[in-house]
Amino acid sequence: MLIGVDIGGTKIEAAALDDDGATLGRKRVSTPRGDYDGALGVIRDIVADMEARFGQAAGVGIGTPGSLSPRTGLVRNANSTWFNGRRLQGDLEFVLRRPVRIENDANCLAVSEATDGAAAGAQVAFAVILGTGCGAGIAIDGRAFAGRNGVAGEFGHNALPWPHGPDEMPGPRCWCGKDGCVETYLSGSGFSARHAEAEARRLSAPEIVAAARQGEETARRSLDRYRDRLARALAAVVNLLDPDVIVLGGGMSNVDEIYVDLQQLMAPHVFSDGFDTPVLKAAHGDSSGVRGAAWLWRP
Repeated sequence: MLIGVDIGGTKIEAAALDDDGATLGRKRVSTPRGDYDGALGVIRDIVADMEARFGQAAGVGIGTPGSLSPRTGLVRNANSTWFNGRRLQGDLEFVLRRPVRIENDANCLAVSEATDGAAAGAQVAFAVILGTGCGAGIAIDGRAFAGRNGVAGEFGHNALPWPHGPDEMPGPRCWCGKDGCVETYLSGSGFSARHAEAEARRLSAPEIVAAARQGEETARRSLDRYRDRLARALAAVVNLLDPDVIVLGGGMSNVDEIYVDLQQLMAPHVFSDGFDTPVLKAAHGDSSGVRGAAWLWRP
């Protein structure tokens, strides 16, 4: 048995998988926001619960916001900012009393989907989390690819490409300190904030989607803008990486409308005479990242 733990901005989830990838059990707990020690305690307890139910794990893998710096070993770049500057791997190994393997949560999504999900069999998979933040990761031959500096795939903190007019130039201020990051447009909170700016009405992302489905014109315009911005951001990835498949996860990936004509919207921005890269919803849904964390211990 392998255990994966996914540390999200709103929930911490654990799953136990058998050798064939079947889910033996799963548990979710709300993330104690702003409380690093509290998060360590939740992870300790949730792993203990899995092992009490299913036996000793052969390995525990962790999907974390941000990533570990290759230079210092400390967490950096996490939008759940209370993890930044912390020695997460050492602290988890202390409370769990065993070695752990840690990867960026989007890399875990890529590993999961390349192993037995929407990107199964792909040599190069690019996976995006459209959730509390907007991260992305790369799997090559089913293995996480972090890059020399540990930031491969971090397209959420590149500027939105091919900006449209003054409303996208320089763009909104991101928590990272820069303006116009992709995350400020494509995360769920970014989608909500941009709708409020354009339509002078503050709604949550699910409320905007619900209103669009009921035919409200302002909400439909916001969904159209979101889809266009997603297309531009992904087209820039194709120009740089040219993956075999792009997989979308996180809460916004469950909005079926964002896939409508997405390839056609991407195509004019792709520097090629042909373009057929599939953009697919994560096969394992919101729990794909936790599966990828467990698969970090695959032989």
